Amino acid sequence: MPRLVHPAVLPAALVALLMLLAAPVAAQNRDAEALFERMKLPQMIGVMRQEGLDYGETLARDMLGGNPGPDWEDTVAAIYDEARMVSNIRTAFVAELEGADLAALHDFYGSALGREIISLELSAREALLDDQVEEAARDRATVAMADETDRYRLVDRFVEANGLVDRNVTGAMNANYAFLLGLADGGAFGGDMSEERILSDVWAQEPQIRKETTEWVYAFTMLAYQPLDDADLAAYADFAETDAGQRINRALFEAFDGEFEDISRALGRAAAQEMAARDL
Repeated sequence: MPRLVHPAVLPAALVALLMLLAAPVAAQNRDAEALFERMKLPQMIGVMRQEGLDYGETLARDMLGGNPGPDWEDTVAAIYDEARMVSNIRTAFVAELEGADLAALHDFYGSALGREIISLELSAREALLDDQVEEAARDRATVAMADETDRYRLVDRFVEANGLVDRNVTGAMNANYAFLLGLADGGAFGGDMSEERILSDVWAQEPQIRKETTEWVYAFTMLAYQPLDDADLAAYADFAETDAGQRINRALFEAFDGEFEDISRALGRAAAQEMAARDL
C-alpha cells in the first residue's frame, strides 16, 4: 500500500521543489532583462515615442483638418506613454527569449563591436527624426542600390538574414489594420466597414507599403552602419545568421510589433472620437 506522508511534510517539500524549479527561470529572466538594457532598448523606445508624437501631428493635419481639439496632443502623448511602452515591450521581450542562448547574445552585444553597433543604431534612429536627414539617407541608399555597390551588397546580406523588409512590411500592415479597426471601434465608418473590408483595404496598400518600407530599411541600415568597416559589417551579418542572431531578431519584432498594434488601435479610436467631436 502507498506510504503515508505526514501532512506537514508535503507542502514544505513542494515549496522547496517549486523554488528549485523557479530559480533557473528567474535567473534567465534577469539575464534577458539585462540584455534589454544592454541593447539600449529603453532609449530606442524613447526615440520611437517621439516618432509617434510626430505621427500624431501628421494625423491632426491629414485627418483632422489641421485643427484638432485642445486635448489631442495630451491624448496622443498618453497613448505613447513611454513608461508603459518600456514595461510592455520588456515583458514581451523577456518572454520571447525563454530558453534562448542568452550567453551568446550577451557575448556579442557586450563586445566592442556589439556596443558600437548598438550606439550606431540608436544614433541613426535619432538622426532620422529630422526629415531632411531622412530624405538624404533615402537618396544615398537609392543610388547605392541602383549601382549595386559592394557596400550595398554587404548591407543587403544583413537585411536578408534578418528579413527586415518582410518583417517590417508585416508589422506596418498589422499596424494599419489595427488603426482601421480602431477607427471602426470609434464609429468613424458608421458601422458600415466590416473587418473583411478593412483587411481587403490593407492588402490593397501592400505594394506601396513594401516600396516605402524597402526605402526606409536600406536608408536606415546604410546610415547606421556607415562608420563600420567592411570586416565589422560582415561580422555583424555573420552573427545575424547564427541561431542566437535569428532568435534575438524574432524576439525584437514580436515584442515591438505587439505593442505598436495596440498603440495603432488606440490611435484609431482617438482619431474617430476626435472627428465625431468636431462634427457635433
